[in-house]
Amino acid sequence: MKKLCCMFLLLLFVLVLPENGHAAAAGSNQIFLDGKEITAGQNVQVQNVNSTVMVPLRMIAENLGYKVDWDQKSQKVTIVQQGKTLQLIVNQKSASVDEKTVVLTTAPLLKDNTTLVPIRFISEQFGLDVSWDNSNKVVSLVTPVAVPDNGNGTGETPADTTKNLTQINGVSFNDNQLLITMQGSSQPKVSILKNPDRLVVDFPNATFSDVFGSGQMLDPNLNGKLDVVGYPDVSGVRYSLYSTSPYTVRFVVDLNYAKNYTVSVSEDSNKLVIVDLNAADSGETGTLPGNSGRKLVVLDAGHGAKDSGAVGTTGKYEKAFNLAVVLKAAALLKKEKNIDVVLTRSDDTFLELKERVAIANNLNADLFLSVHANSGSSSSASGTETYYQREASKAFAKVMHKYLVPATGLSDRGVRYGNFHVIRETKMPAVLLEVGYLSNKGDEALLFTEALQNRVAAAMVSAIKEYLGLK
Repeated sequence: MKKLCCMFLLLLFVLVLPENGHAAAAGSNQIFLDGKEITAGQNVQVQNVNSTVMVPLRMIAENLGYKVDWDQKSQKVTIVQQGKTLQLIVNQKSASVDEKTVVLTTAPLLKDNTTLVPIRFISEQFGLDVSWDNSNKVVSLVTPVAVPDNGNGTGETPADTTKNLTQINGVSFNDNQLLITMQGSSQPKVSILKNPDRLVVDFPNATFSDVFGSGQMLDPNLNGKLDVVGYPDVSGVRYSLYSTSPYTVRFVVDLNYAKNYTVSVSEDSNKLVIVDLNAADSGETGTLPGNSGRKLVVLDAGHGAKDSGAVGTTGKYEKAFNLAVVLKAAALLKKEKNIDVVLTRSDDTFLELKERVAIANNLNADLFLSVHANSGSSSSASGTETYYQREASKAFAKVMHKYLVPATGLSDRGVRYGNFHVIRETKMPAVLLEVGYLSNKGDEALLFTEALQNRVAAAMVSAIKEYLGLK
């Protein structure tokens, strides 16, 4: 058991050494585990690369015996040991421990067809005692004494630094509001900076989740940006894992001039944070949409980014149609004095289904509406469908369908039961629209016209107003 505990600990420990600038000669560094030297068993030895001790992956596998998988095509290393999974990618500083994103000081690299990995990361995760003898260039690793149960039944070690981090799951910008979804207890800290004007939102004790990386742009160093178009106050939004000591995720709203703001945070553990630039006066707290006596509608444009949805007969993507309709419907709803509207996405980004649901549930929305286009195995399939899953949503589905079918002019395929996640897990009346079939040449051509999209958007608004008793 002692050996098993150590073997996964060795992989990524980044040991900071005196500045060398370049890789030291092969064999100039040695590693001892519990007093016994570990050798690479191949030509490439332990090395010092830019003041970081790097070890061949094969050394870890052959000396410690845990399961290691190497994917040549993606250059990804996957290590599984004692129920814990770690993944690294050559030349990328971001790594994953049990699906939580963490950052390495030095990225893994390939040298002479050998994968070299830094060591410190595993030590920090599992509490391995490490010392460095600079005179003799020796790394000493000592297996820690087993940590007794800490009283909460987990036996968790103090060095497991990422276990309790808040996970930042998604970001979007719409209606002059920055919307961030996350899971955890981190409270945002907001500050205004000058020259140039910008709004900084920090989340302490937080990191990006794997969900975030799959939906938004995130480079190997965990930096990214959100393009903002059509808002004169804002030129863009940037984000990064700003620090790992302590872990902090930072969002920067680049302003074209000074702006007031408010910050609203939902109370659920799956939090929704809204930084609103429409405020008359700046303050640390604001009112979440729907809390001002107005009805709240959440509009969901299905799919997005890497998930194109259905592909039409001429190659058009469902995700583009869904977003176009939702943006048009949102513009109409914003003219209604008794309705607030929130979009799950306002551009070509990706959100997991559970994130879409979380936005609506955390805001206690009055209605949820997801827009899609269908596809069938036969090119002759055509028409419009409206789906519900819970009985509480059936009445809303009937009202919506009544307006939707005339707007499309397509055949009426009825109000139907569908066990779709976004209308099953939401707590409010929720429906999913399949406006037409992209696998049908005629339907596809119609769906991508401005006239059809405008009619569908207007129909959605009419149905929402009737169901809410606002007509």
